[in-house]
Amino acid sequence: MLAAAPSYGVNHLQISHHIVHDLREVREERKRAQANRITAAAHRAGIGEVAIWDHALYRLDYYPARFRTGPGGTIDLDDPAFWEWFRADYREMLDLVPEVDAVVLTFIETGARVERQHSTKLTTEEAKLAYLVDQVADVVNEERGLGLYLRTFGYFPQEMERTIKAIDLVSNQAAKVMIKAMPHDFFLTHPVDTTVTRIKRPVLVEYDTTGEYHGQGKIANAFTEDQVDRMRYYQRQPQVIGYVARTDRYKESRILGTPTEINLYALARADRDRRVRPEALYREFAARVYGRKAAPRVASALARSHEIITSVLYTLGTNNANHSRLDYDPYCSSYDRSISGKWIDPPVTRVRHTVNKTYHFWTGVIEHLAPAYCKTSATMKRENPHVWENGWLTDRNTMNHEYLRDVIKEKAHGVRTARAALRDVQHAQRHLSAAHYAQLTAYFERTLLTARLHRAIATAYFGYRIYVQGPEQRTEAMERLIWSGLDASRKTAEEMRAYPDKGTTGEWEWIRDATEADKYHTRISEGWDRYGMIAVPRPGSCRRSPVCLPCPGTHALPR
Repeated sequence: MLAAAPSYGVNHLQISHHIVHDLREVREERKRAQANRITAAAHRAGIGEVAIWDHALYRLDYYPARFRTGPGGTIDLDDPAFWEWFRADYREMLDLVPEVDAVVLTFIETGARVERQHSTKLTTEEAKLAYLVDQVADVVNEERGLGLYLRTFGYFPQEMERTIKAIDLVSNQAAKVMIKAMPHDFFLTHPVDTTVTRIKRPVLVEYDTTGEYHGQGKIANAFTEDQVDRMRYYQRQPQVIGYVARTDRYKESRILGTPTEINLYALARADRDRRVRPEALYREFAARVYGRKAAPRVASALARSHEIITSVLYTLGTNNANHSRLDYDPYCSSYDRSISGKWIDPPVTRVRHTVNKTYHFWTGVIEHLAPAYCKTSATMKRENPHVWENGWLTDRNTMNHEYLRDVIKEKAHGVRTARAALRDVQHAQRHLSAAHYAQLTAYFERTLLTARLHRAIATAYFGYRIYVQGPEQRTEAMERLIWSGLDASRKTAEEMRAYPDKGTTGEWEWIRDATEADKYHTRISEGWDRYGMIAVPRPGSCRRSPVCLPCPGTHALPR
């Protein structure tokens, strides 16, 4: 990564997540040594500012009991002795990483949330958050002369509103801000974060070039239009001073040297040249990396990424991948938290992918795709109260045949597009080196296997959601459809296990989706406890009762 920094004009590096997520981790010898080694290496590589991450406050039990005198054992924020201890603790931690130039502070979504602590003087959540930031800034900015970046985050619009108000209350004028390129998290269907227009401080914009929710560099993850179009919006904002980009998702998943590096390349090119067209960057990157003759076909394959991912890891406009992992159920965040409709007014989406329909996010997509328990979750009611106030959801499983047809049609489109991308690579073989051909082939073969697996599981799972609604839905035709998905999922999972190049390690291990598929096969064929232990018999097998109860002495109907 550091060797590539000069070619990308990198002058700022953040040490985060599994290296140092909370500044207190520098007290661990291994992490401290790693952070100091990276900092020194970055400076030698010409990177002028190395920032280290922190979250404040930490877990409540981190702080001495003598300060936890508020109601329910909360910290008394009005006690000056607590803040003296707090600032001294910061000094000790910063002393352990003396060459670090800045701190990136997440002051919301933390362990002991400061807004939940006791104070009679700080009467609002925003005031508590701002006061915390100023205590950090006293040490980081004022005493040490280091940079401080306040990282925004919010699960829903009202939470983002509170964060922006808190930043307005921060007294220290040297603190800068870092926002994500979209509100909440890195979803392709989210809009840009328009709160940037209200921030009266210098702003860095954070991009995800690794595809946290889109395959994490192991499948088709080339999104130049998304990266460049978002950057164009932020380039028009006078307070935006630059951008940062995540370049791995843990372990060995760095995108350098892979086709997914195109996202980093696209940002760098768009930053340097505001006239560059995002669609032209596919061929430009392909020619640069894979050669001029191979470029047209390779560019065509990479350019299909958005269409593939939004019809495979998304379903009718909502992301269905748990940090890229196959997880239609029980991962509720796909249905109650990560909804682009939270940030769009009116909350509607146009889905192409041969479906060619416009849906209301709530009354259409979530009402039909979400399991009932996700629609009534505490998260749904806390983060989306207007949805229930408007009567946009029911508390029932309302998956139906129309939506099932749309889901299957969309997933089939994803499979066809993945096949077309793989064919593009195959047509370019004679112009590619053996190593490049092997890399691109594996990249798009994993993509195709992923698309096939999602089509199979979506068919079986959403079909099953209809099947469990009552005896009238338990037709032989529905059983055939569900078993077509289950059989296809088993076949694809076996092909995945046998596939020789399973991709790099990281947060999402591609091969584990095969095991996830096995779980759906078992749940649906033997009876899923969440849905009343109703099993789906293979057509033509024994039927003990019209409601498909298990045969006596067994846990499932015989095949």
